[in-house]
Amino acid sequence: MDRIRIVGGHPLRGTIAIGGAKNAALPLMTAALLTEETLRLTNLPHLADIVTMANLLAQHGVELHLNGEATAATGRVLDLNAANITNLTAPYDLVRKMRASVLVLGPLLARYGSCRVSLPGGCAIGTRPVDLHLKAMEALGAEITLDEGYINAKIKDSLNGRLKGGTIIFPMVTVGGTENALMAAALADGVTTIVNAAQEPEITDLAQCLIAMGAQITGIGTNCLKVTGVERLHGADYAVVPDRIETGTYAIAAAITRGDVELTGVRPDTMTAVLKTLTETGVEVIEGETTIRIKADGAEIRGIDVMTEPHPGFPTDMQAQFMALMATANGASMITETIFENRFMHVPELTRMGARINVHGSSAIVRGMPRLSGAPVMATDLRASVSLVLAGLAAHGETIVNRIYHLDRGYERLEDKLAACGAHIERLRD
Repeated sequence: MDRIRIVGGHPLRGTIAIGGAKNAALPLMTAALLTEETLRLTNLPHLADIVTMANLLAQHGVELHLNGEATAATGRVLDLNAANITNLTAPYDLVRKMRASVLVLGPLLARYGSCRVSLPGGCAIGTRPVDLHLKAMEALGAEITLDEGYINAKIKDSLNGRLKGGTIIFPMVTVGGTENALMAAALADGVTTIVNAAQEPEITDLAQCLIAMGAQITGIGTNCLKVTGVERLHGADYAVVPDRIETGTYAIAAAITRGDVELTGVRPDTMTAVLKTLTETGVEVIEGETTIRIKADGAEIRGIDVMTEPHPGFPTDMQAQFMALMATANGASMITETIFENRFMHVPELTRMGARINVHGSSAIVRGMPRLSGAPVMATDLRASVSLVLAGLAAHGETIVNRIYHLDRGYERLEDKLAACGAHIERLRD
């Protein structure tokens, strides 16, 4: 199993290009199931989760063609054509690898009238039930049963093979649930209203792609979406939004090493809370139209308090990275996690590196110190993994990060991008 070796203490300086967002690309790929025409996605990241989704779609009968290598202008280009779907079952062996696999539920149900989808897996960062997805499908006229670990969904016989628009009220914000509801409603008869919809940029990206395919959606960017169903959708060319979490991660890499890095190909407007928080710590953040420069050389980074919240609040996917930064700050900070109940699994590993962190329920008190110490550590999930890499970049001595297959799910060429800016980092292949 591969590991990453880091010798810390070297400020990052240079430029890092940001790729397309994994969390946007996955639902966009499943949107191809809604039409018999080709959906072309550009700026697609090359990640393990993207490969998993491609394999899942291929076994349904989707034809996928990767057009050449990545370029600075378009990233990877993937054509998806779902004209000849041969299988309506999403099997356990594929779905268990990635929670986003459940996003085939809405499109398959809406276009074909029935499907069978395994209950999903993914990172062990807390309970993330799919009941909200299922209630949304039921609100549109689906009959749902659970049997032997599978979701069996079909449109009610009385609806003549088409979902019917309705009102979906989510009791709590759910990104995946909103995405499934949006895709199903796009082909439903009548108007669907989605109340308490997630407002993440990835939701906006999906909605805009669906509109490019012929869907009728209003309220984009708000917590109330209205979808007027259409008879059919057509193909489209669509560019995946830049990855705000990758952007934020490299911004913290610059800050934690007290470096100076320019991030290119970004969307600053999608990550206002992260940039505001970084500024409050004493880091200089210079925003351009598609660039962000992080200047932390000579900065005395201050400890501040942060609470994770649904967008537009501070994202849970940046909590672990920010905790690593706070472990090197001047003073104390309190980090409160409100989205997932088991997302402090990186804390014991950070403390192995000398971080002073005490967890009290859903909050962690972090008392910063001048320098962390390198140590062998174990990754537990995607964002926890990268927090250990960030800590290693700032630590004195050698850090070995084990179980880095998590990293490959969400960060493309991580070690190459960091090494190009002066990090002493390498992948050890066993």
